[in-house]
Amino acid sequence: MRKKALQRYRLLSLYYTVAIDGTGVLTFRERHCPHCLTKTLRNSETLYYHPVLEAKVVTPNGFALSLTPALRAGASVTEFVENADLLQDKQDCELKAFYRLSKRLKARFPRLPLCLLLDGLFAGGPTFKICEDHDWKYLIVLQEGDLLNLHRSFAAVTPHLPHARQHICLPSSNAQQKVEQDYLWANGLDYLDTKEPHHRLGVLECQETSTAPSGSSSHARHKWFTNFTLTAHNVERLANQGGRLRWRIENEGFNVQKNSELNMEHAYSQDPVARKVFYLLLQLACLFFQIMQKSNLLAQAFPDRLRTAKNQAKRILEVWHNLSLSSDEFLQLEQGNFQIRFDTS
Repeated sequence: MRKKALQRYRLLSLYYTVAIDGTGVLTFRERHCPHCLTKTLRNSETLYYHPVLEAKVVTPNGFALSLTPALRAGASVTEFVENADLLQDKQDCELKAFYRLSKRLKARFPRLPLCLLLDGLFAGGPTFKICEDHDWKYLIVLQEGDLLNLHRSFAAVTPHLPHARQHICLPSSNAQQKVEQDYLWANGLDYLDTKEPHHRLGVLECQETSTAPSGSSSHARHKWFTNFTLTAHNVERLANQGGRLRWRIENEGFNVQKNSELNMEHAYSQDPVARKVFYLLLQLACLFFQIMQKSNLLAQAFPDRLRTAKNQAKRILEVWHNLSLSSDEFLQLEQGNFQIRFDTS
């Protein structure tokens, strides 16, 4: 961020899009430590598990860069979800962890313009109040069963807003495939909360139709609520370069870390502190890996690319095994002047 390497990916040329979501890391059949969360299954079996709440900068070109590996004491914005107070009746949860994480996120980046991308779990007055107090924007997934009064208000007002709709055709990598989107939006809808009764939100709906060369078509509908003022000039960017990027924390983030040789769900240590250290090191490794994968230097060295991330990992491992540099050669590396440019496709 200091080098402004991510500026080109900012939403509306201003906001860094930060997806916040939780995922499971370790699961045990027996109690692992006093801080384990517990869940009872239908067969009466008890699982002991350790989830984590993670914040990642996500971008349209596929980055999912964790904000965790800020190499400074107390700078991490990862929140480990665990029962820290053993005298409490209720367990820790992702929502409580979000309230803690938001404080450190604001302290770590006090002036950075952020847009949080969240799922429906975080929808509620406390989240809105936090974002308003911290001057953050947000795009939160609105599921069909969530905030029913907001759905009813949206359905009631949109027929009377003929100018709050837009139809666009998206460019496709496959020239024969047609992708069309229909947008519908409304601003200033009231959300009633017991503690903060006057939240005014915007709701944005996107219905997408993809038509294949064979003539078959598929349909998808996406819906968010937000504190952005929605207009015909920004709804397409807010949807495609904002709200829909939330999935990258799952796909390019957690799924890659779990379903690869990184093996995030492996218990690298039974020690409660060491397991957190391993998790943070894994986030740092993924950050380096993504920077290498999307840099122009890799494309120069391998014009045909390495096809898969697994091949790239194998090449890196072979370098560590076989390539040795003398201390003089290593020190000379910092004398060269070169730039790393990222893929923008």
